[in-house]
Amino acid sequence: MKKFIIRSLIGIFFGAFLSIVMTYTVIWGGQETLNSAVFLRNSLGTMFCGWFFTVSNLLFENHSWSLLRRTITHFAIVMVLYFVLGFGIGWFPFTLEGFLIVLVIFVVCYFVFWLACYAYFKNQAQKMNKELSNK
Repeated sequence: MKKFIIRSLIGIFFGAFLSIVMTYTVIWGGQETLNSAVFLRNSLGTMFCGWFFTVSNLLFENHSWSLLRRTITHFAIVMVLYFVLGFGIGWFPFTLEGFLIVLVIFVVCYFVFWLACYAYFKNQAQKMNKELSNK
């Protein structure tokens, strides 16, 4: 439970940080005023997005499941939540074309991040095994 709370706070704070960065990007881009309703909706959306991306990673700590099962479950959860959130908030258009474009981008980004994490943790495991065999 402690890990869940810590991850939740990290995700929410990271989402809030991204919201602030995006807001300043819009302001520095030349927009003089912000619509408060849109700002609030997008800020809460990025905080919720940050929360579910960090908390859902707890699935990977369930070693009784295979890596494939953990990955598919994680992918399904974050994809459904991201698409419901994105369509609900209006981050992308609620059309078949909008869905397919975002789906392709999401799958490519997920695959790249998954591969990077897999390579990193595989390397870490090899280093630890090497250190253990040297002792």
